[in-house]
Amino acid sequence: MSDMSFKQAKELVEKMEFSEIAIRKAIDNLEKSSQNFETTLKHQEDIINKLPYADKKLSYMYIAVAANIGLIVGLLIGKYLL
Repeated sequence: MSDMSFKQAKELVEKMEFSEIAIRKAIDNLEKSSQNFETTLKHQEDIINKLPYADKKLSYMYIAVAANIGLIVGLLIGKYLL
């Protein structure tokens, strides 16, 4: 009977060691994921901060394109209709 309980205790200790290793790996993965999440949040914040400037540049580009199209249409009208 004592041999059986010793074997069971040994198996229990081995299972606990494996569980400890698995928990350590899970904690390491969790820490790495947390760090990656923090860097992702920083990048997202940078993008959000840059959006108004990009939107302003896009608006300027639309105005420039519209002015060029207006100039071309004006030249065509001036040349062919007048």
